[in-house]
Amino acid sequence: MSREVLNLNTDWFFLAEDIKDAKELRFNNEKMEAISLPHSNKLLPHHYFSEKEYQFISWYRRPFYPGKEYENKRLLVEFDGVMSVGEVFLNGHKIGEHKGGYTPFSFDITDYVELAKENLLAVRVDSTQRKDIPPEGNVVDYLLFGGIYRDVRVKVVNPIYLNWAFWELKEVEQTRGIIRPSFEIINSLDKVEKVKICTRILDDRGDELVYREEEKTIKAGAQEIKIGELELKNPRLWEINNPYLYQAVCEISIDNCLIDIIESRIGVRKLEFREDGVCYLNNQALKLRGLNRHQMFPYLGNAMPVRGQRKDADILKNELGLNFVRSSHYPPSPAFLERCDEIGLLVFEEIPGWQHIGDQEWKGLSLQNLEEMIIRDRNHPSVFLWGVRINESPDDNDFYLATNKLAHQLDPSRPTAGVRNFRDSEFLEDVFTYNDFELNREGKIKFPHKKPYMITEFMGHMYPTKAYDSVERLIKHAVKHAQIQDKQYRVPHIAGACGWCAFDYNTHQDFGSGDRICYHGVCDIFRLPKFAAFFYRSQQEAVVNPVVFIARHLIPSFNEDYGDELIVFGNCEEVELFIGKELFAVNKPDYLTYPALPHPPFVFKGCKWWEWGASTVGSITAVGKIAGKEIARHSIYSFGQPEKLVLKPDFKEIKADGADLSRVVIELKDDKDQTLHLAHYPVFFEVEGPGRLIGENPFTLEAGRGAVFLQSKREPGKINLKGYIKDQFSTEISIMSGKLEEKIVPVSM
Repeated sequence: MSREVLNLNTDWFFLAEDIKDAKELRFNNEKMEAISLPHSNKLLPHHYFSEKEYQFISWYRRPFYPGKEYENKRLLVEFDGVMSVGEVFLNGHKIGEHKGGYTPFSFDITDYVELAKENLLAVRVDSTQRKDIPPEGNVVDYLLFGGIYRDVRVKVVNPIYLNWAFWELKEVEQTRGIIRPSFEIINSLDKVEKVKICTRILDDRGDELVYREEEKTIKAGAQEIKIGELELKNPRLWEINNPYLYQAVCEISIDNCLIDIIESRIGVRKLEFREDGVCYLNNQALKLRGLNRHQMFPYLGNAMPVRGQRKDADILKNELGLNFVRSSHYPPSPAFLERCDEIGLLVFEEIPGWQHIGDQEWKGLSLQNLEEMIIRDRNHPSVFLWGVRINESPDDNDFYLATNKLAHQLDPSRPTAGVRNFRDSEFLEDVFTYNDFELNREGKIKFPHKKPYMITEFMGHMYPTKAYDSVERLIKHAVKHAQIQDKQYRVPHIAGACGWCAFDYNTHQDFGSGDRICYHGVCDIFRLPKFAAFFYRSQQEAVVNPVVFIARHLIPSFNEDYGDELIVFGNCEEVELFIGKELFAVNKPDYLTYPALPHPPFVFKGCKWWEWGASTVGSITAVGKIAGKEIARHSIYSFGQPEKLVLKPDFKEIKADGADLSRVVIELKDDKDQTLHLAHYPVFFEVEGPGRLIGENPFTLEAGRGAVFLQSKREPGKINLKGYIKDQFSTEISIMSGKLEEKIVPVSM
């Protein structure tokens, strides 16, 4: 056996107290709770809570029973994320400590493991406010939450094993791709060994395209190895709309006996920022259009399993039509990046931080975060920029020279960037990235004074908008995003612009709207779209996703509304607008107002349906056409009475690991299937089967909608969820919780 990777997410015990003896094998406490990972140390309402509720020290305990088959093996425990300090103990012995909640770490526990006996892995998790650890030190406009909130695994390897592999893209053209592999090999033996290193590139069917082997002498300890270049002829390039992935494999052998193998998915692509300031992907100019994303979710905080992380990437690419996202202001989940690789969504990834730079020890941790981030993520083709500067921080020449140098040493293939909020900042990175909120105040775009130049934030706190705000505000919110994106498209030397932000998010009392939510997103905290989301969706090409959306509600008057101007977002050539059954007008995109957008909105003036009486009109319909053929349509109607409560799960199947879950969207609709924007009914829930509800019960509808999560338990089976509004409506859904197929670390013999 070369290596074995075991799931260590199941069968943990959680204690929400700091008791020293919790690291001991025979410790027992009636307050311990059986849990699975990822886990939030405190489930919270989606708003109106204090960060003090999760700022405490807790213990996580996992008994395990390694068999005799692991004799002469090394056992490594790997954590993807622990917030904020994780102290790891094995059978009472401290193995190590990691500071910082956004980057991975691992420890070799071999020397403390007792084979064929019960062992205990214990983790003391400090989730208090730690001003000595990035991003803390001053105010931070987001919440850190707490717990072991990402995946954990055990790797069983031989005494000589591969720690990481880096498949550096040295040259990429249509006719060939040159890849320079490098590896870190750990030799835990007290002697030098000769190994054979075999590298191969496989296509998506598993057919071998490139093969190379070399012999190397490996000293005791950790050693970085570079081998000769691999040439891939006529490669299939990783593109935004065709993100082709290869399998890169490294094997090490001794005396023709395979001792380790590591596999990576890679994309072959050439991304560069040229002297003209434009971003080029595979020699084609690419105007970057994106939004910032926070990883936090209602109720769970950061502890969203793989399925939900991947769903976020799908929303950003497919529902919002983005070609890139900024991982503000920390490294995201590995599962999120893996999905971005698969669907062709570029990622600007940055180190943890928000405005504050700490002392030398703090800076040292920041450099450690940077190294951990790059080593983890440099094989992801979706990652195109390393953010090596603390968001909106002051200049610090020595510190930022060091972060840039380290990034280029670890990954020479990608440019660096650093987000600032003042234009005369010292420019040490490869791309000048700037948060331009004056766009919102003055409507004027600042022309690049450095090249390359990219706008990394706009809007957000300048125009917070709730999903249940007035129609006028929802429209203006969407229009402002359209206006600013149009302005950046007008300036060819601006590489792109990233709005603040994709999703509403929880924050401290110093920010937001008083209920601990920043309503800055084009979607709400449940990932449900506001009008602005449909503007972004309409910027996709119709062959990918045809879009027509009327940014309005059909209400009886224009009070608190947008007058007689009706806006339709779409990616078609023309829109026919019908008032009732009567054709009102046929319009082309408004290139006069939005001359540079890929797909400008359609603006219909003089549309005074209320003078006819909304109930008489009945409906407004927009029909989008290309070459005279209908590609999409959208109708709005006068709101009727509540007719049905709808529950819509994202997934019909999850796995019975105790943490996996599906979002369940809740909507109250009328007889025309319209979500009732002003409905605020409380919805009650009942669960049957091996599952649990994550969310408020009852949940009070916001803009006639909302969401909760349905989470698995450890036993498989059908989970039924009933939702009802007392004395009015009820509905039920079912999802299947399937058996966990992954091999887990055994709990007992």
